[in-house]
Amino acid sequence: MDQLRVVVAKPLAAEYVERIRSAEPRIELVIEPDLLPPMRWPSDHEGDPAFRRTPEQQRRFDELVDSAEVLYGIPDTKPAALRRTVRANPKLKWVQIMAAGGGSQVKAADLSPEELQRVIFTTSAGVHAGPLAEFALFGVLAGAKDLPQLLAQKAAHYWSESRWVMRHVSDMTVVVVGMGGIGQECARRFAGLGATVIGVNRSIKQVDAVEKLYTSDQIVEAAQGADALINALPGAVGTEGLISRAVLEALKPGAILASVGRGVCIDEDALAQLAASGQIGFAALDVTAVEPLPTTSPLWDLPNVLVAPHTAANSEKEDARIAELFIENVRAFLDGGRLRNVVNTKLFY
Repeated sequence: MDQLRVVVAKPLAAEYVERIRSAEPRIELVIEPDLLPPMRWPSDHEGDPAFRRTPEQQRRFDELVDSAEVLYGIPDTKPAALRRTVRANPKLKWVQIMAAGGGSQVKAADLSPEELQRVIFTTSAGVHAGPLAEFALFGVLAGAKDLPQLLAQKAAHYWSESRWVMRHVSDMTVVVVGMGGIGQECARRFAGLGATVIGVNRSIKQVDAVEKLYTSDQIVEAAQGADALINALPGAVGTEGLISRAVLEALKPGAILASVGRGVCIDEDALAQLAASGQIGFAALDVTAVEPLPTTSPLWDLPNVLVAPHTAANSEKEDARIAELFIENVRAFLDGGRLRNVVNTKLFY
């Protein structure tokens, strides 16, 4: 039996290459490190943006990815490069995407229905749930404990003569929008601190940590009077702008927002205006609609808005966890089993 040819199309440390290679002898794992950009930090899937291939290297790279039956990563993490190789390589059967929300990359590749049917796409959903839930928790705690005020007073060397009451997560109602792996982990952690957790999802399903679950068309009702809202939505059909002005206005005045899903799911103009007015008391954003966030965005200048450069999911263990997920999936693929995290190519999540 011929080995399944798996080509690594992203920077990957040698230890994880060997882990995958030794775990499953039925695959031929191929990587040419000189054709891949150097990593800037652990689990850097894109690599150094200053890296450039010579024309000869680009030809070799294209030939390499076009020889794959399975791609480990989207070439150069670019939808256009994914589209090129899908069309150039009729042998390609499956692409393992590094992002949890990789469905948006598949959508952006603009593949034909026939191409979407021919190739399986799987994401790394679940791998980033813990780190992102921690950032969401950090964001809500930062807002609850008045981090901007504390930092301003420290900068001014000012010890306030009057004490004030801080908010407590255990007293809060927290709305988590999106009940995938990230949203469920957020719900579990907030519930563990005693919060009342309300969920919003495209469809109704059982989520143990959620006290009540609403469907997406009921999101304004779900948000009514809540103390905090977590965006854990993927960039999929029907999610863009779902967290609208009406949703933000339905929250309790001074509510806290943490965003760890996709930035396009929030009406950013409304968010900036409502944060300036105090309706949103604090917002912690790891994602924005356009990345990098344009320097002209008013979000930069609001003291009650914290902006992180899409870094909350990063972890030294990320590549190890994705490798283990891939090993599990490649065995299922070879044995005719069910793969985890298959992208729905109608809704792209």
